[in-house]
Amino acid sequence: MLAFKKMEYSKRNIGGRPRKEEKREEQLAVMCTKSERAEIEEKAKNAQCSISEFLRNAGLLTEVRVKTIPGEILKLTGIMNHIAANLNQIARKRNLNDNLNAIDRATLNQLSRELQEITLNLKIFYS
Repeated sequence: MLAFKKMEYSKRNIGGRPRKEEKREEQLAVMCTKSERAEIEEKAKNAQCSISEFLRNAGLLTEVRVKTIPGEILKLTGIMNHIAANLNQIARKRNLNDNLNAIDRATLNQLSRELQEITLNLKIFYS
């Protein structure tokens, strides 16, 4: 009968590629168009690296501009949404052949003035 010796792999060099300190096991999917994919592949080829390495470096080494919306624009958007809701209610009443009462007419006049003011502010802001 043959006696088998228990091999100790940790002490003996068994060949092959050495283990990495930190293995990359996580996957990240990126959605793009065919033309974007072709451009990314071309840039990775020009950089002489794999697509994974290229995208990893692009994501980790470049600064990304954070899009911030100015407070004035956010406030303007809120006002416009409010005006749109009020106009929708008034239009619905008119489509049902209901007459506008004094409150509705006053609201409509106020909305008209607000829209004129917003238009003026936009012209000043962008000039």
